[in-house]
Amino acid sequence: MTTAEPVVYINGEIVPFSQATVSISDRGFILGDAVFDTTRTFGHRIFKLQEHLDRLYESLKYMRIDPGMSKEEMSNWTMRILDNNIELVDANEDIWVTQRVTRGSRVAGADIQGSSSKATVIIETFPIPFKERASYYTDGIPIVTPAIRRTPPDSVSPRAKTHNYINLILADMEARAHDPHAYAILLDANGNLCEGNGSNIFLVKDGCVVTPKSQYVLGGISRETTIELANEIGIDVQEADVDVFDAYTADELFITSTSFCICPVSTLNGATIGTGETPGPVTDRLQKAYSGLVGIDVVDQYTMWLK
Repeated sequence: MTTAEPVVYINGEIVPFSQATVSISDRGFILGDAVFDTTRTFGHRIFKLQEHLDRLYESLKYMRIDPGMSKEEMSNWTMRILDNNIELVDANEDIWVTQRVTRGSRVAGADIQGSSSKATVIIETFPIPFKERASYYTDGIPIVTPAIRRTPPDSVSPRAKTHNYINLILADMEARAHDPHAYAILLDANGNLCEGNGSNIFLVKDGCVVTPKSQYVLGGISRETTIELANEIGIDVQEADVDVFDAYTADELFITSTSFCICPVSTLNGATIGTGETPGPVTDRLQKAYSGLVGIDVVDQYTMWLK
């Protein structure tokens, strides 16, 4: 990676990353009153930008935030930031690409729930930490189901991608108190597997792939892509309530996320999944299908850092 500084779009201007700031009165900062979405590049090409922007604007509608720009304008600004910043990473590296929209700053004299100014819009990129995560593709990810439950959909819909991640952050802290390398997969209020911080969970049993119902999770673009690929290569996929027993007795577990794509799970709460092989045969087939779709070997992009 070069030492040049990436740029950020913020409220109509493109500025160096170190100069991008928001007001201390911004509701995204003081209340988490904001939405965002993140995609990534593969071989320096952005992945499913339109799908991510569709989800961003659905989140904005749910939160009743007006970004002050059309989806097409958001796309154009995103590509301008990407075109500049992608030149700053090496050929074997890729980046996250994120749009953030807050409700804006409080108007002077208004209380904390009062009216606000126009929205704050930010577009940024960040390098994907391939080296730090490389071992997960050979050894699998250890996951923990913490005592903290996922916020139920009758409180806040998980289908909106908002800035308020405290529920997920506390869960990750609990998981990593048990194992510093673990990821948390929260249970829902009924004790079924739900989701983690930016990740969805899948289990494999007798050749069939099962994932929690979309009502209780953020429908990740990587989750949807994996379901589509499974259908294309003849693997049955179901959405169902799955509890910890189902996970303990599964043949394979894997998670999906924007950066991980598809990554095998090695243990659940310390218990080995299946035979302990990572990846399992179904996970391996899906990883290869994902690689074919995006045009690079997504596993090799991580594991090359172990050589």
